Amino acid sequence: MVHELTGLVDEPQNLVSYHLGKLRDARLVSARRSSSDRRDAYYTVDLARIGGLLSAAGGALHSGLRLAPPSAGEAGQESVRVLFLCTGNSARSQMAEALASVRSGGFVEARSAGSHPKPLHPNAVRVMAERGVDISGRPTKSLTRFTRNRFDRVITLCDKVREICPEFPGAPTTAHWSIADPAAAGDSDSSTYAAFQQAADEIEGRLALLLADLRTQHVERTHHG
Repeated sequence: MVHELTGLVDEPQNLVSYHLGKLRDARLVSARRSSSDRRDAYYTVDLARIGGLLSAAGGALHSGLRLAPPSAGEAGQESVRVLFLCTGNSARSQMAEALASVRSGGFVEARSAGSHPKPLHPNAVRVMAERGVDISGRPTKSLTRFTRNRFDRVITLCDKVREICPEFPGAPTTAHWSIADPAAAGDSDSSTYAAFQQAADEIEGRLALLLADLRTQHVERTHHG
C-alpha cells in the first residue's frame, strides 16, 4: 500500500505514486484493490520479470554474470516452520501448504489455517492434482489452533485475514501475498476453474522466491555460525 511505502522509503506520497506509475507502465509492478474494504490497493512487484531482466542484462555483459537461484542442496537438514493463512482454508492456504512441503523437499514444515474454515474446494483439489500433489484428504483448520505455536514465517494470502491476523509467539517474520479468492470469480466450479489455476500459478511463483530466500538465509547462517 502507498502509505506503507512512503513510511519505508521516507518520501512524500506524490513522489512514491509517481514512481509506482512508472513501474506499472514498465510492467514491473501490478496493483489490486483490497478484497476486504476496496479502499486500499496492494502493489505486487513482478520479481520473476525483474530477475529475468537483470539476468539478461548481466548475461549480455558477461556470461559469468547471469543470475542463478540458490541450490536446493545447500539447504541442509534444519527445517523452517511456515504458516499460511486465508479465510476459509479451503483453497489458497491449502495449496500453499501442500506446494511448500513438496517443492522444498521437506526443508519447509508447512501448516495452513483459516479464520472461518469451510470444506476444501474441489477446484483446489483438481488444480493440485494436475501439479502432482494430492490434497484431497486434507482437513481444513481454524487459525486459533495455531495461535500458541511458534513459526519462522507467517504468510497471509487473503486481504481479510491480514486485517485480523493475531500475533504469534516468537515474533515470526510476516508477509502478505494478497492473492484474489478464486472461488469468488464465478458462480460455478467450471466458471471459477481458470481463477484457481491462476491462483496456483501465483502461489508457485511466490513460493519459489520464498524458498530461495529461506535457503539463502540458511547458507548465510551456516557460513557465519
